[in-house]
Amino acid sequence: MDFRSILLAAPLALCGVATSAPPRALAWWSLAPLEDAAATDPGAGHPVDRFIDRGLAARGLQAMPEAGPLTIVRRMTYDLTGLPPTPGEVRAFERAYRRDAVSSVGRLADRLLASPAFGEKFGQHWLDLARYAESHGYDKDQPRRNAWPYRDYVIRSFNEDKPHARFVQEQVAGDVLFPGDPDGILGLGFLAAGPWDLIGHQEVGEAKIDGRIAKHLDRDEMISAVFNVFQSTTVQCAQCHDHKADPITMGDYYRLHAVFAAVDRADRVYAGLPAARQEERDRLVHRINTLRKEQEALDTEVKRKLAARVSGIDRRLAALKKQHGTGLKPQYGYHSAISRRQEVTKWVQVDLGSRRAVEQVFLMPSFDRFNDIGAGFGFPARYKVEAANDGAFRNGVRLLRDATGADQPNPGTGTIAIDVGGEPVRFLRVTATKLAPRRNDFIFALGELEAIGGQPQENFAAGAKVTALDSIEAPVRWGAANLVDGIYHRVVADPDALVEMRELEEKRAASERKVRPPGTTRRLGAIRKELAGLEGRLGKIPGGRLVYAAATRFRPQGRFTATGGSPRPIHLLDRGDIRAPGERMSPGGPPLWPNAPAEFVTGDSWEEGAARAALARYLTRRDNPLLWRSIANRLWQWTFGHPLAATPNDFGRMGMPPSHPELLDWLAATLRDDPHQSLKSIVRLLVTSRAYRRSGTHHAGNAGIDAGNVHLWRAHRRRLTAEEFRDTVLAVSGALRAGERGGPSFMDFVIEKPQHSPHYEYHLHDPNDPAAHRRSIYRLVVRSQPQPLLTTLDCADPSISIPQRDESTTALQALAQWNNRFVEAAAVRLGKRLAEEGGATPDGQVTLACRLALGRDPDAAERAALAAHLRDHGPASLARVIFNLNAFVYVD
Repeated sequence: MDFRSILLAAPLALCGVATSAPPRALAWWSLAPLEDAAATDPGAGHPVDRFIDRGLAARGLQAMPEAGPLTIVRRMTYDLTGLPPTPGEVRAFERAYRRDAVSSVGRLADRLLASPAFGEKFGQHWLDLARYAESHGYDKDQPRRNAWPYRDYVIRSFNEDKPHARFVQEQVAGDVLFPGDPDGILGLGFLAAGPWDLIGHQEVGEAKIDGRIAKHLDRDEMISAVFNVFQSTTVQCAQCHDHKADPITMGDYYRLHAVFAAVDRADRVYAGLPAARQEERDRLVHRINTLRKEQEALDTEVKRKLAARVSGIDRRLAALKKQHGTGLKPQYGYHSAISRRQEVTKWVQVDLGSRRAVEQVFLMPSFDRFNDIGAGFGFPARYKVEAANDGAFRNGVRLLRDATGADQPNPGTGTIAIDVGGEPVRFLRVTATKLAPRRNDFIFALGELEAIGGQPQENFAAGAKVTALDSIEAPVRWGAANLVDGIYHRVVADPDALVEMRELEEKRAASERKVRPPGTTRRLGAIRKELAGLEGRLGKIPGGRLVYAAATRFRPQGRFTATGGSPRPIHLLDRGDIRAPGERMSPGGPPLWPNAPAEFVTGDSWEEGAARAALARYLTRRDNPLLWRSIANRLWQWTFGHPLAATPNDFGRMGMPPSHPELLDWLAATLRDDPHQSLKSIVRLLVTSRAYRRSGTHHAGNAGIDAGNVHLWRAHRRRLTAEEFRDTVLAVSGALRAGERGGPSFMDFVIEKPQHSPHYEYHLHDPNDPAAHRRSIYRLVVRSQPQPLLTTLDCADPSISIPQRDESTTALQALAQWNNRFVEAAAVRLGKRLAEEGGATPDGQVTLACRLALGRDPDAAERAALAAHLRDHGPASLARVIFNLNAFVYVD
């Protein structure tokens, strides 16, 4: 349990309780109404420059001159696309700039805004805010197979210049407000983009306090994201007490919990399934969830009654396991060939040599002793076990176990025991009809098969001949013969202890039969029968395209079941303690501005979708000043490098007020009043200003007045972001596959131990793998084990909303840029390119290197030094030097 869970699990005096509600009429810049754009028009000339110049004049600051054309084209190309301009693009802009500077800048902006790379660059900004990653985080950081469609939706939305209010509404309640539109579901990936506690939801469940804490934290994460990102407001500070600084009460906060009371995170269909089939699928999933919950409740009651009867048996079983545990390495077994589809058939069979009187067949799942990772690895979701007299399974075929009607729970370390009854058997076959899922494929694996005779140690299958439809032969770990080699996960090694354990387990089973009332037994049987039928019907409905998003209907995953749209009860928690529920809450939000609604529904009965739709409308109201100021501030930050209000996720009293409030309000009102709410129009306005085109030249007098350049007398210098560095290295070396956009993410790591807590091994990945030479935004982002090179270069932490990245200059960065395997491989490629395209002379190769990487020819001193290095150390070493130049690493 993390620290936040501890805070919720017990009352803490430090939280306190506010003695009175914060004043609703709090006067604060961000909550003041926005005037119409026309009323705040700064007059003739470029509006941005009029605001900025007024501030400079008032403080006696001198604006620095305009930067040269190379600086402008390099700056704007990186700011709007995240990629370097090509040498041809630089030369073309320089020629146009000499003819007409102002119009050439406008045409450059238009070209870059129309590029698909614009959505990739601005989409990365948004994904930083959205906590986007493709793994859950927490202890079991499993990958999310279907997170990437939300990323592609964000990129496409920026490229299409989607109206901002629509963009926000789709990410909160798109399924309700825009039914039938795939974007209405894709946008809900925002709510699900953050970290998710698999253990708390799937393994613990809501019946226990830790499971309820997990649900509470999950809703808090969604609420925080919505208000931090869309409203620049920290509502989460009202979890344990009324907000100490802003007009947000605990009641406001818990009303927002009620909005998301029925929402979870899961895969859901966004396209490819007719509406009628989707409705049928939803009904089946809802009924399955209802039955699973009833089944769990009945089983829990039986376990409660059983605990007192079998405590002695359980202690003896534990003692036997501890005393006689085996030392065999259990990781060997049979492993099928990999399949790209789950619904395929694979089989493995054993020839006992002659007909044998088999009493029982034991199936032992594959298992990896290391930290119990991989227990049940590859065990099929559906399967059957058969016996026959011939290897073709045509004569005397007997069905011993049929588990093909519904998905089976993974047995983990447990043994599957199948009664045969002593009838003569020669061939035994295990057929998987639905394979076990992995990250991007499906398999069938089995640790051991035993065919037991009349004595416990009489195993007819030991050393028998094994055949299979297909098999991965990878000694010593995997091979068909390993299925009968006697090496598998055993609870105990001693034969006498094994006999005693089986007797104890039979006594335990008999006790369970006694405490289970006949009515319960009948009901559980009926549930299993109905579930099998429902699962069969569900399996026949073709699947559509999936996105990991906010959902109220999905198939059960362990103890994680859907609400079906029925909201969980939400109470105001005393001091944020989950065990101290108070008043029951209905959906609503903080009335932060005049006429803002506090409640979204009335009465005790309300629909989950209606509450989210009301929140989406609340967020995007024309009179909501926070929405428009928030996005205007972010657009300024994404173009100029620094926001006007220095705390982009907090416009409250704990944040910083804007340096240019009139400018921020004018931009916000202009966007709001635009019929198209075009973000691209605002960005174009910003990058065509003189303020944007200034040089970064230092001025001692200005620095004495405004050392931090708050009032923009010069341009801010900035380093390439982590993704820009990686993409530029690929582009300059000629390897970037910039045209491969969208779709499943590439992995620049190898996954080991995927069944439990995956290990993401970056050092095992081949840096020359062309599949990983796409833009960095298409990389599979992992929370628990971030990419080492990009992390060193200040890549965003995907576990939290990052409104503004850190920008540091460290020795570790220099070492990584010189020694990282990715950089080394790219340097070899660039060196080869220089040798092939730069001519036979060092001078030609140095010139090409500087044009590709810096957008210009080297000066005399650079040419001499780089040519000498090339002669002494070769083109690959020259490329590494180029990748470490300040002129390469810094945009200006």
